[in-house]
Amino acid sequence: MYALYGNFEIMSLLNPNDLHQIFENLDKNGDGLVSLEELNWLLEKTSVKFSLGELESLTGKTRLDFNDFSLFYDSISKQNKSSNEDVEDQGDENHEESDLLNAFKVFDLNGDGFISCEELQNVLSRLELWDASSGRDCRTMIRVYDTNLDGQLDFEEFKNMMFLTIS
Repeated sequence: MYALYGNFEIMSLLNPNDLHQIFENLDKNGDGLVSLEELNWLLEKTSVKFSLGELESLTGKTRLDFNDFSLFYDSISKQNKSSNEDVEDQGDENHEESDLLNAFKVFDLNGDGFISCEELQNVLSRLELWDASSGRDCRTMIRVYDTNLDGQLDFEEFKNMMFLTIS
């Protein structure tokens, strides 16, 4: 979801309790939301610089609740882990495959082994990542990774999409 680069080695060592405490400390007014200004302050402390416009483009929001903040952190951590590891051992590959299968199942709402345009749009809408007025077309999104041209993504196509998106 978020493609970020930078030095997040310190942040990647945080456990969920630490993360929650950081969120609460950033939430100056106690409303359960962190503004992009507050998030940007934290990022600058980790030597990462973004404009507020770039952050809004990356997050799709102007304020993050704890779940959004956690997803943002997870994205940063995974990006950092990927960039710092040149070789993965077989155990990591199996774990990665399992994570991808779980992610695939989130999108495969009817459990038929494929992600259709409707399923993709439904999940992205629930995650507030889809705006019908944006002019985006899920068929076009799927077509980019649909190697067998059946109009939907199977697990292998989904994996290829995820690996191309991350790298």
